[in-house]
Amino acid sequence: MSQGALAQFLPLILLFVIFWFLIIRPQQKQQKAHKAMLESLKKGDKIVTNGGLIAEIVKPEEEYLKIKLADNVIVKLDRAYVARKIEA
Repeated sequence: MSQGALAQFLPLILLFVIFWFLIIRPQQKQQKAHKAMLESLKKGDKIVTNGGLIAEIVKPEEEYLKIKLADNVIVKLDRAYVARKIEA
């Protein structure tokens, strides 16, 4: 490979490095943080679902969460649909 060929690929390599640090890496960090949050959910935590409902966890299960929406309303929610945990 000659220097001319390397000089042609340098802008492409530089563009990929910039793309990696601005888009891919932050997205991976956010996914890791969300996964850790899902694994740490426990009884009594308040959450917001992807649909915008605010609920309290009654019983965490392996794939699902039993959540309380109102006094007498308990439903089962897939863990994938938890948007975030409400911090006190």
